[in-house]
Order: sequence, then C-alpha cells, then structure tokens
Amino acid sequence: MISSFTGKVVLITGGTAGIGRATAVAFAEQGANVVVAGRRETEGAESVTLVENAGGRGLFVRTDVTLEEEIAALVNRTIEHFGRLDFAFNNAGIGGEGGVGIANTGEVFDRIMTINVRGVFFGMKYQIPAILQSGGGAIVNNASVVGLRPSAGSPIYSASKFAVVGLTKSVALEFAAKGVRVNAVCPAIIETDMTEQIRRDDQTRSYLLQRHPIGRFGQPEEVAAAVLYLCSPGAAFVTGVALPLDGGFGA
Repeated sequence: MISSFTGKVVLITGGTAGIGRATAVAFAEQGANVVVAGRRETEGAESVTLVENAGGRGLFVRTDVTLEEEIAALVNRTIEHFGRLDFAFNNAGIGGEGGVGIANTGEVFDRIMTINVRGVFFGMKYQIPAILQSGGGAIVNNASVVGLRPSAGSPIYSASKFAVVGLTKSVALEFAAKGVRVNAVCPAIIETDMTEQIRRDDQTRSYLLQRHPIGRFGQPEEVAAAVLYLCSPGAAFVTGVALPLDGGFGA
C-alpha cells in the first residue's frame, strides 16, 4: 500500500539527533523526502544516511535557527532541491536553566528564548508560503509538557515553551481555512542526549520517574509517531492542538 507520505517533502529542524533524527527516519520509512537542518554537519550527514537507509531521499542543510536569513535560505534550498514543501517539524531547541530559576542571567534568557521561540516563529514565517504553494500541508512545533504545566526552577524554559504553544495556536487560527494545519507536541522526559545529564543523577531520575505515572520515560520514536499522525490525513480535522506526550505527567 502506498503511504500518504510517499513523494512528499518534510523539513525537520534539529534533525541531527534525538527526536528530530527519529522523526526524520520515521518519515523516510513512509516514503517521504526529508530535509534535515541543524548546526552539526557530521551528525547531519549521519541523519541523511539513516533517512536513505530507511527508503527516503535526504538532504542536510546547515542552519542556525536563531538567524532569520538562514531559515529563509533553508526553505529556499528545500524548494530548489525537492521542488516542494509539504510538512515541517520545528524541533530545534535547547533545555532549561538547571534549577537556577529567577536568579538566571540575561544571557541565558536571551539564548533560550531566541532558539526556542524565535526559531519556531521564523520557521513558520517561511515554511507556510512554501507549503501553500504545494497545495497545503501541516506544521508541527516541538513544545514541552512544561509549556502546559510549568515547573519550579525553570521559568525561562517554561516561558519559552508556553510561547511555542501560543504561537502554534495563533498561527493555526490564521491558516485554518487556508490549507495549513499547525499543531504542537508537548513531551515530558524523553530519553535523548539532551536529557541524559538529569537522568544520570539517581535522585533526580527517581523524582522525575515518580512524575511519570506510566513508570518510565519516553522514547524519541514515540514522539516521532505523534508527529507523523499530526501530519497525516487521519489528523485532517486537527489544528491548534498542543498534544501532551507525557506518560501521565500532566494528568
């Protein structure tokens, strides 16, 4: 059976590892062409190899999502190479403040907000016109469970992910009748390199596991599956949703 993603083109920021890489492979397994964006060229090439091994065609474009001109160039390169853009997963982001909270510096504030929020906003700014030219499609933004339910000690990270949810819902309303659906995924702790440090500490790990009633942390492939669903025809009536992927964390 031919997949609904066969021949379609998906752009994934932060596609060099973790959730982004797992999502790139999942799309490729369904026949999609995948553009992997990120700052690390070696890891980007590895992701493209995995995409091609999974049956898709891949392209790596070195991109710093804090720079509007590089995001614009990324979308242009996608169109030049594959001729279209159907879906985007704005996944690039960084973690929180390590419990420093209100004592944090302006430099930390600017870094987190610029990568986590600015990157999503300008991503959508350039992705949406390209998707409309292809006849419509979908965008998924990577938020967080703390973008729905804040956590003490990380107000800047929480604020950045609340902002991603707000951007998602606002843009979803703007383009709901124009052919672009916009949703967000909101993971809790996923077993990636980004969360390795907090998972390594026994006390922190035990505390966090208690906050996941399902009794374990999530896997990147589980987030990828949700992203594919939100881009699929099965989610054709779904837009403006911030979907928790949290093992009961926010219940």
